[in-house]
Amino acid sequence: MSMASQQEAIKQLIALMEQVDEHLKATFKNMHQGHPSETVLRFLKAREWNAPKAHKMLLDCLNWRINNDIDSVLAKPIIPVDLYRAVRDSQLVGLSGYTKEGLPVFAIGVGMSTFDKASVNFYLQSHIQINEYRDRVILPAASKKHGRHISNCYKILDMTGLKLCALSQLKLLTIISTVDDLNYPEKTVTYYIVNAPYVFSACWKAVKPLLHERTRKKVQVLQGSGGDELLKVVKNLI
Repeated sequence: MSMASQQEAIKQLIALMEQVDEHLKATFKNMHQGHPSETVLRFLKAREWNAPKAHKMLLDCLNWRINNDIDSVLAKPIIPVDLYRAVRDSQLVGLSGYTKEGLPVFAIGVGMSTFDKASVNFYLQSHIQINEYRDRVILPAASKKHGRHISNCYKILDMTGLKLCALSQLKLLTIISTVDDLNYPEKTVTYYIVNAPYVFSACWKAVKPLLHERTRKKVQVLQGSGGDELLKVVKNLI
């Protein structure tokens, strides 16, 4: 698609969003953080530049946000504190650094995450809170620092300690993947998989069909720790 066609699709989708009711407009404003064009662009990419399909996807996302009170999710801690700590200690994820272009890099200890200290709903809430903190705090801060809009990130998935029993978490993985595909499209540039043990092939064979094709294409399995490859894009890893 030509640049002119892309810009026309963006204008068309923004015009459609101006016609929605005030509740949808309010949550859309909270979601785009002052960058509506860049936000509708992500949904257009997710629907192969089909404006009507992207519009439906975006409306579904906004209704999901309203129905689940996502705009207030950061003000809803997981309680009691001991449960919150148990969830966080068994769901290993954190900001590890930035790329040379200023995009955040998140490290996820997939192999060492057990996801066994609470129900699926608590882990999903934690995941959504991480997404929202990224979108409302980390990405705006990165944008301000670099003087340009930064709307996505990289993820390093560390498979150290991965065991076949991790397949028991397929239900949770499917739910999280679906939430991300439908409501946070095009937020991750690349998923780098490192330290993959021999059981990874069996796990990947089971997980791969559950992922959207857009997500599968972004996965890169690196040899060992992937140090040399990661150094080409990442700097200042914590």
